[in-house]
Amino acid sequence: MNILILTGRFGMGHYSAAQALRLQLKRAFPRAEVEVEDFFAYALPDGAETLYKCFDLLVSRGSGLYNLYYQAMGHIPFRARPPMEELFQDKLLELLEERRPDVAIATHPLCARLVSDYKEEVGADLPLITCITDLTSHAEWLAPATDCYLVGAPEIGARLREKGVPEDKILVTGIPVKPEFRERADRRQGRRPGAPRRLLIMGGGLGLLPRQDRFYEALDSLPGVETTLLTGNNRKVYERLCGRYPHIHVVGFTDHVYDYMAAADLMLSKPGGVTLFETIFSGLPILAWEPTLQQERNNARFLLESGVGALAPRDPEGCLRAVRDLIYDSAALDRMRAEMGRLRAQLQFRAVEQILPALAAHSGGVCA
Repeated sequence: MNILILTGRFGMGHYSAAQALRLQLKRAFPRAEVEVEDFFAYALPDGAETLYKCFDLLVSRGSGLYNLYYQAMGHIPFRARPPMEELFQDKLLELLEERRPDVAIATHPLCARLVSDYKEEVGADLPLITCITDLTSHAEWLAPATDCYLVGAPEIGARLREKGVPEDKILVTGIPVKPEFRERADRRQGRRPGAPRRLLIMGGGLGLLPRQDRFYEALDSLPGVETTLLTGNNRKVYERLCGRYPHIHVVGFTDHVYDYMAAADLMLSKPGGVTLFETIFSGLPILAWEPTLQQERNNARFLLESGVGALAPRDPEGCLRAVRDLIYDSAALDRMRAEMGRLRAQLQFRAVEQILPALAAHSGGVCA
């Protein structure tokens, strides 16, 4: 079986989900070919890096403009054509002829639409799985020739059904995360009496963290709290803070986030879809910075409604108050962990493994 996973690096969520799916499927099908392709780097070898930098600049400096675009995209017709389709379709055809996959999986909405349009235009029976990497039923993810949708939670599946997606094309799997997050959760131990409370702070792949020294000074002064700060690719923050505070351990980019989550009592982070499900599968309560991007607002609404986390203001003083209020509240943390357990029990995270052989042999409508 030859499986091609198409994605993009607009933020790290789409790419992280693609890599997590690759690991999961390689474990399930050791003899299968499972490849992840950054489609935009493939299609625009000389322009993808600039495209990604412009996107990062837009979401970090122009979130209001981006949200307007995102909301407008929510009203596009179900069969609207994506931008630059002619160029991208030529490159997609080239890629498919080169790899000849038995199944295509898209973890980016534009990739899903391109494969869907290709299938309809040429009458191809290539099975297409669309993995939605945020807690949303946004129209950009709806591709008519999708054979199966992987969604994060039951309510997202319900919203897709309201939009006309057949129930047998929806699998509630959770957003894919590396298998280690689930495995470390199985060995999670409770906090020993008298042990320090453990706070984990993540700034995402770009290391988007508070800049003010007073934030870290106050954090370092919290009684009985040891903090681990993951700065991602932000070397400036790493070099400025590493070794500066006795109760703050600073770590740069790491592939072992699951180990840090397994050791923590609470995490402070932005509410990206993949990050949220890393905490859910890890059984780690999350305190999310109040988001500015619409996708993350949707994720934040979900974490509040499901009871698996709380929100913290973006200003340093308000954020510190939220940390103090929650990290010492053992009962609240226990409730969040219990809600995470209930949510995990509703997820069929291995279902994609069960339907893939059938999809490879037959196209369409075999998710049930």
